[in-house]
Amino acid sequence: MEQFMKAAIEEARKGLETGGIPIGSVIVHRGEIIGRGHNRRAQKGSAILHGEMDALENAGRLPAKVYRESVLYTTLSPCAMCSGAIVLYRIPRVVIGENRTFLGEEDYLRSRGVAVEVLQDEECIKMMSDFIAAKPGLWNEDIGV
Repeated sequence: MEQFMKAAIEEARKGLETGGIPIGSVIVHRGEIIGRGHNRRAQKGSAILHGEMDALENAGRLPAKVYRESVLYTTLSPCAMCSGAIVLYRIPRVVIGENRTFLGEEDYLRSRGVAVEVLQDEECIKMMSDFIAAKPGLWNEDIGV
């Protein structure tokens, strides 16, 4: 599990290094990363490319069975849009780096049968805390404030 969260953190760093928000995600199927992504809303002028959505997009078109056997790792608690995609594709488990800087739709995920694990990873917390302090306007835009 640690290696997959590290991969999600690497994706978050890519987002930050390219002028975006440091949120990263990977999708793992049977112990192998099949999709990785990071928040690219600012970089692509996108309304929907959150880290989880980017990872799903980069995984490509896959049979529903693959998603039902996968785990999604994300550095930050998933928002309503990303949680909806998790439920739509019936991803059964989500591992979250942290939910201190933003508490997403974890209760909704749990209510739909998704197993949710929150690590409270210090690196994830620091990365988001520093970003929010440095660029509150971009952060607020990303979460719809």
